[in-house]
This record gives sequence, C-alpha cells and structure tokens, in this order.
Amino acid sequence: MLRTVVLATVCAVALSGCVIIASDTAERTIIAPATSPAVQATPESRYAAALSDSRRLPEEVARDPLRKPADMLAMMNLQPGHAIADIRPEEGYFTRLFAPVVGAGGHVYAFVPNQTAGRENALADRLASTYPNTTRVTGALETMTFDEPLDVVFMGEEYHDFTIPRFGVDVAAMNRRVFEVLKPGGLYVILDHQAATGAGISVAGSLHRIEAAELRRQVEAAGFIFDGESSAVRVPSDDHTLSVFDESIRGKTDRFVYRFRKPI
Repeated sequence: MLRTVVLATVCAVALSGCVIIASDTAERTIIAPATSPAVQATPESRYAAALSDSRRLPEEVARDPLRKPADMLAMMNLQPGHAIADIRPEEGYFTRLFAPVVGAGGHVYAFVPNQTAGRENALADRLASTYPNTTRVTGALETMTFDEPLDVVFMGEEYHDFTIPRFGVDVAAMNRRVFEVLKPGGLYVILDHQAATGAGISVAGSLHRIEAAELRRQVEAAGFIFDGESSAVRVPSDDHTLSVFDESIRGKTDRFVYRFRKPI
C-alpha cells in the first residue's frame, strides 16, 4: 500500500516539475524541487543555466562562441552567494551571467566609472531593474566602494582603457583599491586584448590593446599574487598589429585572461 502511495506521489509531483527519490519505507522518501541545490549542484550546471537564462539578449548570446563565457565563469570560480563587482559592465554581457550564478544569496555590483557615467549609468540601471540581486554603483575607480567585502572583481576588456591618459585614472591607485575591497583570498580577474611583446601600454589608446606582461606587473605591484591564466580566448593567428575595432578582426582578437589572488 505504501508503495502505491509513493508512486502516486511521484506522478503528481513530477507534473509540478519536481524530482522524487523514493523507497518502500517512509523514512527514505525524499521530495525535492528540480531546481534545488541538491539537484543542480555542479558549477557546470549552474553556468549552463546562466547561459540559457531567458533574460539574456539575443545579440549577446550570438557572441558566446567567441567569448567562451563558461570558461570565464570557471576561471573566477563563481558560486552561489558570492559578491562580485563587474567593472564598467556597459551593456552587461557578463553581468547577465553573473547574476543568475550568484543567485538570491549573492550580489552583483555593476560599477560605472565617473568618466563614463553620462552614457553608462542608464545601462547599469537597466541591469539592476532586470536582476533583483544587482546594484548600480557609480564612482571613482581609485576609491570604489561597495556594501560588503567582495569575492571577485572582474574587468572585461576595460583595463587597457584605464591606462589611456585622457581617462585620467591613477591605475596604481585603482589596483590598490581593488585589493582593499576584496576579501582575503578574493580574486581579481582581468580579460583584455593582447598587444605585441614589448608594447606595454603604448598602444592602449590606438589599438586598444595592452601587453599582458605589463598588466601583470602593474597588478602584482598592488600586492596581488598571480594565480593562473586561461587560453580559452587566445587567437594565435592575431599578429597584434590591428586595432580591435578593425572589421577584419573585431571580436576575434587574441585575448588573455589573468587571475590574481589577494593573499589570505
């Protein structure tokens, strides 16, 4: 009789989108929502769910094959409950991925630098209205402030811009501030366009690229420990001589992803 009741319950709950693990003893009957942590617990499944989230824009989804978003999420080990700052998110390609992954227990801070606030505050406000766990913060990069210590700070193809003199950013102070707002053990993850060996920051304003070795030197000077890199978006055929906006290479540049860790 108990088995009949359990099977009936399985059928009823299955129709409501739930998963049941049942046995012939009442003590072993477990009912869990299909979306519960017990069912969807792996990082890969969380990242896949974020990629398929219906709130993503079609034009952003179309960029996924080149941007390798699952690899980016894995690089920063993003988890439910994390607090992350997306520095200068613009239209929000990455913010729209971060918000579902960190979930209701986490938070995404869409940080807009003062220099670009006139155009980009509205974009960040749109993100905040779409994702309840997202807040727009506007301020100076050198003194950025958040409501809590962060697990991750992310910059996606923006760091090189901050080294351009006309932006007026004290990059060393910015990196020190990132160090300060992170929790001990927190991650600073930077994705950017690779420049030619020896170029340093000299082509940041013209080609919108930065030499990875120079970026690493600057970030380590703030106290960070280099913690790894990803080759997911490397493009060996790019000879680093063209602007990233050149139509022959736009969206297909050689990019590096560096992860830095704040010491514990």
